[in-house]
Amino acid sequence: LDHARNPRHFGKLDHATHSAEGINPLCGDKLRLYLDVDSGETIRNATFEGSGCAISVASASLLTDTIIGLSSSDAIAFFAAVTAELAGDDQQDDRQIDIGKLRALAGVREFPSRVKCATLAWHALKSALRQDNTPASTE
Repeated sequence: LDHARNPRHFGKLDHATHSAEGINPLCGDKLRLYLDVDSGETIRNATFEGSGCAISVASASLLTDTIIGLSSSDAIAFFAAVTAELAGDDQQDDRQIDIGKLRALAGVREFPSRVKCATLAWHALKSALRQDNTPASTE
């Protein structure tokens, strides 16, 4: 709830090297994720802006808190681990990622339509790192 009420890293990131839009057509959540990735593929900064339900805002806030300082490949590993956790997939990633505080989002598994809210920012992360200009969607 704290991340929904007081999102971290909210706003446009000037001079972002990567960005992606995320859209959840079912409930109307829309966001844009901004990343500053250096030449060594380390994420130096991450922010987001947009509007959505408390779950999508909290997830985006937790995402930005988590990925700053990670390599792009580690951020993708977190994408895989978080989306698997939210989908209820019990198979572990080979890298054994500990999602820590992100596990708080797992409660949405009981509400399948809300899983899309929680994963929206994570799909935008994957698109941004791949520099895919197509809006990320939960569909």
